[in-house]
Amino acid sequence: MNTLYKPCQRGHKRRAIWLALSGLLCLSVLGSPLQVLAQEPVSESEATVNNSSLSAPLFYQLLLGELNVAEGEPGTAYSLILDAARKQNDPLLYRRAVDIALEARSGDAALAAARAWSQAIPASTDADRFELQILLALNLVPETGPVLRKLIEKAPSASRNDAINSIPPIFSRVPDKALALQVVREALAPSLKSPAHSAAAWTTIGFMELADNQLPQALTSARSGHNAEPSSAFPALLALELMERGQSAAEAVVRGQLKASPPSAGSPAIVALAYARILFDLQRNAEALVLLDNLTRIQPEVMESWLLLATLQVQSNRLPAATQSLQTYMGLARQAGDERAARGLTQAYLLMAQIAEKKKDFAAANAWLDRIENADDIMAAQMRRASLLAHQGQMAKARALLRNHPERRPEDARLKFVAEAQLLRDFKEWQKAYEVYGEAVTRFPQDSDLIYDQAMMAEKIGQLDAMEGLFRQVIAIKPEHHHAYNALGYSLADRSLRLPEAKQLIEKAVALAPDDAYIQDSLGWVEFRMGNAGRATEILRAAYVKRPDAEIAAHLGEVLWAQGQRDEALKIWREGLLLASDNETLQGTLQRLGVKP
Repeated sequence: MNTLYKPCQRGHKRRAIWLALSGLLCLSVLGSPLQVLAQEPVSESEATVNNSSLSAPLFYQLLLGELNVAEGEPGTAYSLILDAARKQNDPLLYRRAVDIALEARSGDAALAAARAWSQAIPASTDADRFELQILLALNLVPETGPVLRKLIEKAPSASRNDAINSIPPIFSRVPDKALALQVVREALAPSLKSPAHSAAAWTTIGFMELADNQLPQALTSARSGHNAEPSSAFPALLALELMERGQSAAEAVVRGQLKASPPSAGSPAIVALAYARILFDLQRNAEALVLLDNLTRIQPEVMESWLLLATLQVQSNRLPAATQSLQTYMGLARQAGDERAARGLTQAYLLMAQIAEKKKDFAAANAWLDRIENADDIMAAQMRRASLLAHQGQMAKARALLRNHPERRPEDARLKFVAEAQLLRDFKEWQKAYEVYGEAVTRFPQDSDLIYDQAMMAEKIGQLDAMEGLFRQVIAIKPEHHHAYNALGYSLADRSLRLPEAKQLIEKAVALAPDDAYIQDSLGWVEFRMGNAGRATEILRAAYVKRPDAEIAAHLGEVLWAQGQRDEALKIWREGLLLASDNETLQGTLQRLGVKP
């Protein structure tokens, strides 16, 4: 019996496969990431149908096949079309046979047709692409290796790196990441030895290792790719991803690439721009500003650089410069006119409103907010309007504005609570913020992030028992929530309470997030509280190098001060003030010690 007639006989295990396979039906029209692999000019035989040998019986066979499709008999249709494809050696007919099998949710039949197509027309990359995707949909990962290798070998040299770089997304849904890595590594073995393709191959292997959470191995791959071709952007992009995952050592690869291939006019600055974004996320604003100033001077047409530069300028209160950067960005975005530019314009309007708010020009701020029309961004505009009201002494109105905002999506209710609580936090109304988070937790009792935020507010208002209970509730819901372990441990250590337990909690956070500089800061602080000043200095120095931050500067400075290293302590505190002059921990430390750096 032809299995295409009754696909249900395959059993429940195939149902997920059918769903995956159904997504392949659009390939003939929409394409896929695999189209990057082995791109080549379409041959005349594949571009047009050659009817010269189409006899009357064969025409009737094709017609009959399509009639069977229309009448719900895919098994017969599949057999007729595949037989015609073999007789004609026609790629379009093979493709039609694959489509019929996929429509009937028969992965095995689709795979058989794709393989028949590949064997009959070895030069056809379409056949190989279909075979690869069907194998992945059926989770026959070990069988994908030879097909993948063929596709890479068929790719023209000029576009082979693009083909190699397209591999990780193709394998992203494979459950067994280690197996996928093994298959890809074997398929790329020849490319690793090729000077022209080694950097791309190492990068792809690194991204596959990253998908399997093999961070040290991925870092090694990034270094290998960079050593193979220092100017290549591919290993640097992998290194940037690793930096986001806390692998600070990967930064050397990024810096090496920018040194080997510095941004220049007419050359894509993808690495430099992505590096600036990560520096911004790491709060290394001074470095990001230098990089973005250079980028906007060399490539003034890249609008994303102007928006990020403006964001940093607003944060550092360089308001005239920020206004100029935003005006440049808005001009470029309006010229682009695409969806990405439209979303960027919303961010620009919000920044312009923030600048006006800082200048106490509330009418201008509201005028900028009135330009926002996208429904998805209305909440952000409302949050800024609420801030404007609060700055004018109308906190009750501000809170009502947020509370009365309509809930268009399920997540809007949560977002409204968060926005209101954040507004109260901005104005240091800790008790009211604690109460709003309490309402939010009542509405979303399993939301560990909301409970965590309520615990932070409990700490602010001195309700230490409530704080500890909430942090432990977070840990119960989400045992890997390293921030909860760290915050509870630090709160105890900062008050010199139950120090052995505080250290144990922080060490648990370190085990969960070993590269987090803030957790390292907590570990150094509890060591200091326990009288281990030397060990505290070592830990805090490393944390400060990893992430220059005002709070870490406060702790490192105090440890140095306590050991009599007062000149260095003053230097660190001055740096901290430059990073964030209003940091509460730093200001409190200086006031408590009676120091004026």
